[in-house]
Amino acid sequence: MERDTILDHLFDTDHPEDILDRTRPFSELMMHYSSAMLEIQTKLEVLNAEMALHSSRNPFESIKCRLKSPLSIVGKMKRKGLPATVEAIENNIYDIAGVRVICSFPSDIYRLAESLMAQDDIKVFKIKDYIKNPKPNGYRSLHLILEIPIFLSTEKKYVKVEVQFRTIAMDFWASLEHKLKYKKEIGEAEDIAAELKQCADEISCLDNAMQSIRDKIDNI
Repeated sequence: MERDTILDHLFDTDHPEDILDRTRPFSELMMHYSSAMLEIQTKLEVLNAEMALHSSRNPFESIKCRLKSPLSIVGKMKRKGLPATVEAIENNIYDIAGVRVICSFPSDIYRLAESLMAQDDIKVFKIKDYIKNPKPNGYRSLHLILEIPIFLSTEKKYVKVEVQFRTIAMDFWASLEHKLKYKKEIGEAEDIAAELKQCADEISCLDNAMQSIRDKIDNI
């Protein structure tokens, strides 16, 4: 069985036992992403513990991990006009493994991200700073695409993981905006988009104000 048939016509067979052979390469791929995601999570938790020890406060409030579903992966490949092969997936989708880190303050985001990227076994593939350069709709977050090594029985392999850093306020806005934009038959869409953008700007001001207050307390 060739690897390029793993997702196309998965159940098109008269022999049910063939399904395991067809799915095995994709299952292995997802295991690799899951392992890389856990590696990143562990690194972040170690940094969190170390920074908390030195500064008496945790740089992040919570951390969440998720893997894209097979259907979501296949759908994204089809939208790109690409075959759903293991090689094509690895080379064209960078957010299959995702880690979201929620911090209290903007400065903690950059401090934590810089410490993570400085580790000598991590390769930085791409950085998108939507905090300093927000999206037109007001979305703010720091996105890193990192390549992290996983150690398998036969090889050492680098796997891409997307790490998103947000403040609590940024995450609150992004979660609500995501829910609202998928509502069907929204009237006055432009007005709603303008209001959401205004809310995003106000949340950014709140983040900066809280950062300023914390800095003053730290300097007392």
